[in-house]
Amino acid sequence: MVSAVQNVAIDCGDAYALACFWSEVTGRPLDPDCAPGDRETAVLLAEGPMLYFNQVPEPKTGKNRVHLCLRPDTTREAEVDRLLALGASFLADHREPDGSGWVILTDPEGNELCVLRGDAEGVD
Repeated sequence: MVSAVQNVAIDCGDAYALACFWSEVTGRPLDPDCAPGDRETAVLLAEGPMLYFNQVPEPKTGKNRVHLCLRPDTTREAEVDRLLALGASFLADHREPDGSGWVILTDPEGNELCVLRGDAEGVD
């Protein structure tokens, strides 16, 4: 017996707003049943589990133990710039001189995410 991953759940203060941010990040649509003010929303990814946003009353207080790692179809630097323009914040730089490594950003609610080297640059 095995279990399939249905979704990746992200607790947040504003489920609809954060889902809209991640919809822009991934280029994938919100679940058509989602609307502003909904306490539960989802982004429908092309493959794999959906991103599920669950509105909770308590704020984020520490480092995420699980986070998303993104591999852009352009360059890492172009994607970092794009995500910052969408509302992400810079947290840390782990790029290496040989081009490997990653950049850590946070989404608008402070959840960490990593931006890896892009497909156009080769795989780390």
